[in-house]
Amino acid sequence: MAAIRAVLTDIEGTTSAIAFVKETLFPFAEAALDGFLETHGNDPAVAAILAEVPGPDRRATLRRWMAEDAKVTPLKSLQGLIWRAGFEDGRLRGHLWPDVAACLRAWAVGGLTLAVYSSGSVEAQRLLFRHSVAGDLEGLFRGFFDTKVGAKREVGSYAAIATALDMAPASILFLSDVAEELDAAAASGLATCQLVREADGTRPSGRHPEAADFPAVAARFGLPATG
Repeated sequence: MAAIRAVLTDIEGTTSAIAFVKETLFPFAEAALDGFLETHGNDPAVAAILAEVPGPDRRATLRRWMAEDAKVTPLKSLQGLIWRAGFEDGRLRGHLWPDVAACLRAWAVGGLTLAVYSSGSVEAQRLLFRHSVAGDLEGLFRGFFDTKVGAKREVGSYAAIATALDMAPASILFLSDVAEELDAAAASGLATCQLVREADGTRPSGRHPEAADFPAVAARFGLPATG
C-alpha cells in the first residue's frame, strides 16, 4: 500500500450526521426558498443558477428536486446560497461528530493534504466547516469538490480530483459511508475506508476497510490522531 499523503472526505454520514443534513439543512432551505428568491432572484449569481433550472415554473422544479433529494448542481448551488445566509447570521451551525475536528487538525499538522468531496455544493461545504460547532476549520482544507467534477459513483470523478490535487491516486485516502462511492474511488486507484457510524445506521459493505470513527481511521492507516 502506498503511503497516504492526502485524505479526501465525504460529509454526510462521514464527518457529519445524516440527520443534520436531512432534518436541519434541507428543511431550512425549503422553508427559506420563496423569500430568498424574492429578495435575491435578480442577483447575478442566483439568476445564473435559475437559468440552469428547466421548465416554465422554476420554483416548482426546485421544490420537486428538493422532495426527491436530487443530486443536481443548480439545486445544490442554490441551497448553498440559502444556507450561507443562515450560517452567517447564526441560525445554522455546521454539525461535526465529536471525533472529527481533532483528527482533521492532527492530520493537517502532520502534513497531510485535506480535501472534501460532497454532493453538496462547494459553497455549502465551506460554510459547514467555516461555521462548525468545533470552530472555523475551513482553512485546514486545500480543496473542495462537488458534482461539478462529476458524480460521486463515477470512476472519472476521483481521477479528476487526483489530477486537481496533483497527487497519485494511491496516495489519497477517500472516506465515505457509501460503498458505491468507495467502489468508484477504488477503481480509480484511491485507498478507501467506509465510515460505519452506528448512530447513522450505516451498513458495512464488506468490500472496503471499515472504521467506526476518525480515530479508528487514523489507527487503521497509521495517521496521527492528535496534534
